[in-house]
Amino acid sequence: MTKQEMDADWLVFHPNPKIPDFVLPGGAVDAHCHVFGPSPEFPFAPERKYTPCNASKDDLFALRDHLGFSRNVIVQATYHGKDNSAMVDACRAGGDLARGIASVGADIKHEELAEMHDAGVRGVRFNFVKRLVDATPKEAFIAIAEKIQEFDWSIVVYFEAADLEELEPFLKQLPGIVVVDHLGRPDVTKGVNHPDFTRFIDFMTKNENIWTKVTCPERLTATGASYDEVVPYYQAIVDSFEDRVLWGTDWPHPNMKSHMPDDGALVDYIPRIARTHEQIHKLLVTNPMRLYWTT
Repeated sequence: MTKQEMDADWLVFHPNPKIPDFVLPGGAVDAHCHVFGPSPEFPFAPERKYTPCNASKDDLFALRDHLGFSRNVIVQATYHGKDNSAMVDACRAGGDLARGIASVGADIKHEELAEMHDAGVRGVRFNFVKRLVDATPKEAFIAIAEKIQEFDWSIVVYFEAADLEELEPFLKQLPGIVVVDHLGRPDVTKGVNHPDFTRFIDFMTKNENIWTKVTCPERLTATGASYDEVVPYYQAIVDSFEDRVLWGTDWPHPNMKSHMPDDGALVDYIPRIARTHEQIHKLLVTNPMRLYWTT
C-alpha cells in the first residue's frame, strides 16, 4: 500500500516548538491530541473530507516529553473514520500514560468495546461539524451511548456555537459525563455577552454532567497568535466551572489554514486562562485523572 499524500494546502505541525517558559505541574495531562496514521501503516479512511500529514505516536510522545506533560488523551481523528487502529496502537504503546477516545458506529459489539477498554480507551466522540463529517442519525448516537455505559466511558461532542440551540435537547438525553470540545467553538468576535456564549454558560450551569475543553485558541482567534481576544472566554469558563474543564494541545492541529501554532507557546498560554495554582492543577491534573484514569 502506498502512502496517501496530504492535501496541498495542509499545514504541517510545528517542526521545533519552544520549551515552555511555564513549568507544568507534575502529572499534567495533554487531554486533547491526535495521531495521524502514519500512512500507509494506518491508512486514512476513504470517506475522509481531507488528507493530513503523517503524525505518529512517536512524534506525539516526543512532544509530550519536550513540553513537560506526563500523559496524553488521544482523540480519534475524523480522517481515520471508525477505524480506531492508529489511536488504539498509540494507547497500547503509551501504556498507563495514555488514554483514548474512539469513534464507533451503532453496530459496535461488546467484545470490540471491551478490547478497546483494555487498550486504554475511555470514551467516544460524536462529531456534529458538518464540514468535517457526514450527518449521523441521533438514534445511532443514543445506541452507542447506551452500549458504553457498562464501561463507564464519557462522551466527547464536537459542534459549533450556532448549533447548540438545535442540539441542546439531544445532548441532555446523553447519559454520563459529556465533554464539549473547544468550548463549543464560540465566535470570539461577538464578545462574551453574546447570546451564543451565554447560552453555552447557561447550558453548563444547568447540566452538571457537562464538561468542556478550554482548547484551541488558534482555531477561535480572528487576530493571530497572541490569542488575546480568546482569553476572556476561557477565563469565564474556568472561573465558573473549574472542576469540569480540561486542556490539551490539539497536536498536530488538523485543518489549520491561517497559521501553525507553536505548542510550547500554547503551554505558556495556560496561566492566562487558569489564574490560580488550584485552577491550574485541576485543569491539568485533577480533572483529567478523575475522568480518564479512575476506571
